[in-house]
Amino acid sequence: MTKKAAAVAPVLVRHVIWLGWKLVVFLSFALCFIALLRLHFSPDISSPTNSLSRTRWRSRIPRYNFDGPPKIAFLFLARLNLPLDFLWGSFFENADAANFSIYIHSAPGFVFDETTSRSHFFYNRQLTDSIQVAWGESSMIEAERLLLATALQDPANQRFVLLSDSCVPLYNFSYIYRYLMASSRSFVDSFLDLKDGRYHPKMAPVIPRDKWRKGSQCPLLPVLTANPTDFSSQMDGLFMFHILRRPAVDTSKGKLNLKLQKQHNCIPDEHYVPTLIAMSELEGDIERRTLTYTLWNQSATKMDNKAWHPVTFNYADASPKRLKEIKDINHVHYESEARTEWCQTNSTFVPCFLFARKFSRGAAMRLLSEGVVGPFDASSLLGNS
Repeated sequence: MTKKAAAVAPVLVRHVIWLGWKLVVFLSFALCFIALLRLHFSPDISSPTNSLSRTRWRSRIPRYNFDGPPKIAFLFLARLNLPLDFLWGSFFENADAANFSIYIHSAPGFVFDETTSRSHFFYNRQLTDSIQVAWGESSMIEAERLLLATALQDPANQRFVLLSDSCVPLYNFSYIYRYLMASSRSFVDSFLDLKDGRYHPKMAPVIPRDKWRKGSQCPLLPVLTANPTDFSSQMDGLFMFHILRRPAVDTSKGKLNLKLQKQHNCIPDEHYVPTLIAMSELEGDIERRTLTYTLWNQSATKMDNKAWHPVTFNYADASPKRLKEIKDINHVHYESEARTEWCQTNSTFVPCFLFARKFSRGAAMRLLSEGVVGPFDASSLLGNS
């Protein structure tokens, strides 16, 4: 039995070694196969479903030198079409095409052409990878990022103006161009927001309460978009789970509305950019004010679904006297900080606002007829209507 056991031992050793090599080879092939699968099924950086990653990647593109004048990139965030395209068309008609570019985020699949727009300046200016956007949802932030990411592909774009589909210019192109190019700073509406209960305690310690900011649509400069910070990825997760819009009041639900209105409520796009800037310690590099005038309906009724919404300007509201009052505003007071922001560019006092919202078609037509954005031939509009 001893000799037989001695003879069997080397066979067992060789068998164990052979099995070990088979296991190593099998595991190697399995790991390679898994790696190939991950490469094949991982999201493409150019895929619309991976727009957040694509935005960060594009934002890291260096700002190369370019030939020609610097441009203003006009970034329109539209529900579908641009109802005030006739006014903007006249605005751009009186500008040098080398000084601006246009980008539109609209509903997926919507195309701007001669059948959907009254101005050739908007033809085919829509993003091809737009997403479905809901007001007050985080999709607003993603749409704005897509616009900025696309505009950053052109190194000549040196100023970025974010506009809604109800915004109007208060001056002609030449004045707005000189105003924006004269300043190297970004104009970002940003103020402390500690009273309305939008800050969610679960965002701490990533987003401290003293860094929580609120703002509105605003022009941005590339210094803020070309240098993503480490905070943005952490903030994305917090905004996704804690910064949510409360359901709208539905009279058919009766007393259930009282319960729904107790839910935490926040509008993500009003907080994301100013809070990110505060977290990045960049507030000293910006003008903490907006260039877009908004008249707010400050309703005192909590159940009023029109409370703190922008008032719509109709034809009668767009009188020369009212426009002059808006243009004469030279400072903005922020009550939450007891701060008054005097509007200056390079130590020179200037009007605070270059744009305004929320304007109806009638109000925009009045601006057009009174030559606010420049000379206009009414027959050209009638011919394309």
